[in-house]
Amino acid sequence: MSVVIPGEIPANSNQPSCLPGELARHFLIVFVVSCHHLPRLIIIFFFFFFILHYHFSPLPQQPQPAAAATTSSNRLLVPRHMATAAAALLLCLLSCCCFPSPASSLSEADALLKLKQSFTQAQALDSWNDNTSPCTRGTQWRGVICMNGIVTGIHLTSMSIAGPIDVDALTSVRGLRTISLSNNSFSGPIPPLNRLGALKALYLSSNQFSGDIPPDFFSDMNSLKRIWLSGNGFSGAIPDSLGKLSHLRELHLENNKFSGRIPDFPHNALASVDFSDNELEGEIPESLSRFKADSFRGNPGLCGEVLNKECPPPSPPQKNSDAPPLPPPHKSKMSTGAIAAVVLLIMISLVVFATIMNRRRDDDFDVLAKDDAVEVHVAAASTARRGSGSYSRRSSGSSRRGSAKNVMGDLVMVNEELPGFGLADLMKASAEVLGNGGLGSAYKAVMANGISVVVKRMREMNRLGRDGFDGEMKRIGSLHHPNILTPLAYHYRKEEKLLVSEYVPKGSLLYVLHGDRGSSHTELTWPTRLKIVRGIARGLDYLHTEFASVDLPHGNLKSSNVLLDGDCEPQLSDYAFYPLINTTQASQALFALKSPEYIQYQQVHPKSDIYCLGIIILEIVTGKFPSQYLNNGKGGTDIVHWVHSAIADHREVELIDPEVAESASETDLDDMQKLLHIGATCTETVPDDRPSIREVIRMAEDIQV
Repeated sequence: MSVVIPGEIPANSNQPSCLPGELARHFLIVFVVSCHHLPRLIIIFFFFFFILHYHFSPLPQQPQPAAAATTSSNRLLVPRHMATAAAALLLCLLSCCCFPSPASSLSEADALLKLKQSFTQAQALDSWNDNTSPCTRGTQWRGVICMNGIVTGIHLTSMSIAGPIDVDALTSVRGLRTISLSNNSFSGPIPPLNRLGALKALYLSSNQFSGDIPPDFFSDMNSLKRIWLSGNGFSGAIPDSLGKLSHLRELHLENNKFSGRIPDFPHNALASVDFSDNELEGEIPESLSRFKADSFRGNPGLCGEVLNKECPPPSPPQKNSDAPPLPPPHKSKMSTGAIAAVVLLIMISLVVFATIMNRRRDDDFDVLAKDDAVEVHVAAASTARRGSGSYSRRSSGSSRRGSAKNVMGDLVMVNEELPGFGLADLMKASAEVLGNGGLGSAYKAVMANGISVVVKRMREMNRLGRDGFDGEMKRIGSLHHPNILTPLAYHYRKEEKLLVSEYVPKGSLLYVLHGDRGSSHTELTWPTRLKIVRGIARGLDYLHTEFASVDLPHGNLKSSNVLLDGDCEPQLSDYAFYPLINTTQASQALFALKSPEYIQYQQVHPKSDIYCLGIIILEIVTGKFPSQYLNNGKGGTDIVHWVHSAIADHREVELIDPEVAESASETDLDDMQKLLHIGATCTETVPDDRPSIREVIRMAEDIQV
């Protein structure tokens, strides 16, 4: 009887075997050859052939000494099927590891440099070089947008760039969410940017692209929110896949050669469209009927209610008796279609899994949902203009002990500015609706003791739990500044929150400036307007100091959230809510998310508040109602574009509000134009081009009245 040593094969076994030394030599040869510069497929095919040859070729019969099985000094023998399995495993490792795809092996810097090399004109990208990195502060590459050290956007607008676009290189920039190549000299068919499935914004306007766009081009780009292809030479039908993008908010296809019908957009999420100046025809889909006629002009073949142009009745279908009969359905036990269906099902499962994982990864980049700004109804604020018998604020020097932990019923006091009151007092108070906004509804409540307060019902403040919300509210309640309206108390509910603050009789700057033509409006003289701007800037500076670690210290600065006391001293309200607002509602509720950096790149910045301040300054100087306050773009004035264009043409004096310009001296007019320039600087597109809040204060105080 032979003794079988563990790990060995009995000598009388029929199992073919090989020596580990021989197997190692085979592996070494294959590995060395594989890691050379042969094409990947040739190497894999070679190795696969080697495995088959090795597995099925017979071993030479060699005599075995009888004692071979009884000594532990024999060389270890490996079963052939184990060797084959090991070789197959090595094949997988070689195909996955030794041959990474060129794109996936590139760093972000290498990928961008490879992209630059594909351009034929790239003088504007001299900052892109091997000696610096794309996201390093101080040496950040021009046109590269970064977030937390990761490239999230490429903004190469108006840089006179031409040549092909190396999309293969861009696939290595994993965090890329925005591409802007507008106003350059790119030409040819649309590049395969649909390989970048995580893109949220694509800007290719004002180039020389041409040709048809495949119908399914956008099928795998479900994250897209903004597509600008205007001012090119694209032709053919508008891709049907555009109508299936459920998150799409902006679509600009004007000034091309698109023909045929406009596809339906059943998801109805669009906020801005432009199909003008093409060769489109047919009826405008019902899903687009809410847009103005200007969005469809320059297409003589279009018709529908939007254009007040009746569409011709559809032609009745013609019966064709000569049409051949339909062929009988094809039957087979396992048709090609069935096989394709099985493969498709597997692919769909993989895509769903990848999408779920990608969405989890995108949480670091994605702070977006609906991108409309809150619509401000001027008339709704009319009840806030005056209030007889209402409580007057104490002087700015009054004490505010905001850390009080006094709880009366379910009402948590965060500020002791007013005498104690509870939730029951509010429930019994007479209420008057002041208005509705993106954050909720506001009511004026007059309690039995004659004190008036404002109660706001906040619907979208569920980002933090009870303890986190309490901490934030007490932090806000502890603030003390003459230009800040501090909340008094809150009531916590899971579905909504009640915030209580003092009632300010004169109402908001929005109403006094645009809605009231009485005594309050006549108080808006040039010195008063300058005073309001200075007060807003000081209040914002205080918030930027107290909330220096927060991305948006205010986050919702607009004229409806600037309240004026009896002396027209401004007080800022609805600030520091960004950490409290649900991320899915933030862009709809917070005005700072109308800034260019958020619209284009879904990024926020402390200077987004400066952009909002700039709009208020322009609003005060011109007296115009900004269209930026509206969620549908209808009404008001695009005050930023209007002012910047006028400044470029040296027409600043024409923009001054006639109500103050008519009685102003030459010196006053010069000062008004200086303030206009301050507002224009605050609304620059790039945050770094805007002044700091301290610079705004200095410039405003340099203007003498």
